[in-house]
Amino acid sequence: MEPNIDIEGIIYQLALTFVPGIGSKTGRALLEHFGSPSSIFKAPLKDIKHVIGISEINVKAFKDAEIMQKAEEEVKFVTKHNIATLFCNQESYPQRLNNCADAPLLLYYKGTANLNMDKIVAIVGTRKNTDYGLKLCEDLIQGLQSQENILVVSGLASGIDSIAHRKSLASAVPTVGVLAHGLDRIYPATNKTLSNEMVKNGGGVLTEFVSKTIPDRFNFPMRNRIVAGMSDITVVVESDIAGGALITAHLAGSYNREVAAFPGRVNDSRSSGCNEIIRTNIASMITKADDLLDLMNWNKSKKPKTVQKQLFLALLPEEQKIIDALQTKDSVHSDELFHQTGLNNSQLASTLLQLEMQGLVKALPGKYYRIN
Repeated sequence: MEPNIDIEGIIYQLALTFVPGIGSKTGRALLEHFGSPSSIFKAPLKDIKHVIGISEINVKAFKDAEIMQKAEEEVKFVTKHNIATLFCNQESYPQRLNNCADAPLLLYYKGTANLNMDKIVAIVGTRKNTDYGLKLCEDLIQGLQSQENILVVSGLASGIDSIAHRKSLASAVPTVGVLAHGLDRIYPATNKTLSNEMVKNGGGVLTEFVSKTIPDRFNFPMRNRIVAGMSDITVVVESDIAGGALITAHLAGSYNREVAAFPGRVNDSRSSGCNEIIRTNIASMITKADDLLDLMNWNKSKKPKTVQKQLFLALLPEEQKIIDALQTKDSVHSDELFHQTGLNNSQLASTLLQLEMQGLVKALPGKYYRIN
């Protein structure tokens, strides 16, 4: 950790996540009401109780010395091991994930990769991959290598996850592994060296779980929602019908993110999940990296257009905000427009529609928009 970091502030952030019954929704309601974690803990219990969803037992926990002691111990651990804590109100927190209703209040992160890269691709699949899956995964990353500001995310599991991380390292593409346990360990243990290399070479490891949390099976679906939520697109390389990769794909779809999958032979169980999500239109079928780039509108190498300002002299203020944001890049994702313009979701959607009807803005695959 950096020497000038606010240790006391971090203790209160951690403490908020340790209070029983305080999940993402309730925690964010408290933050909206009181402004900061420290203000919550310093508020009278009667004021905390007024916040919806807080029970009598949970309210008393805000004055429990053991909660603060646990937070102080965790701060010692993260400081010793150079682990960053990313709270949901910080710019360094993955903002795509922050747009998901069930995003965790706090993440633990060891690494240097920007978790808000322009392009983030999640690559997931079976732990028991075939040579077919190996080649698909490696060729995909090879095809993404030329892209600027791109990050590959996966779950650091055996099989496709590990292949994605290793090939990313070999291709000088930053890669982040999202874990289903605390950062005091790596599971599987055989990936310890791999995780160290990821951290050293511009990537990292990320988790919502406090240290000493074991890789319990219930933690993996929770891990999967972070993989899906922080990414622009989730790609399933190989998976059977019951695979954890399909959980990630369904979560990505529920977050209105793009999902893609490689097809496989109809009698191959390790491709049955991919074939099914393609058949049911949950995923777009891809066969190579260029398909993904086309799907996401990332295959453009030209510079952003220079648009003549006189074309937009009669725009309404909310329309001008969108045009100004779109002029910064060749294409901009709707999530980024939401943050840049300050418009709420309904305002953004209706204004984008008006601009499309005027022929000034074009909607692209993957929820991207550009000047027409």
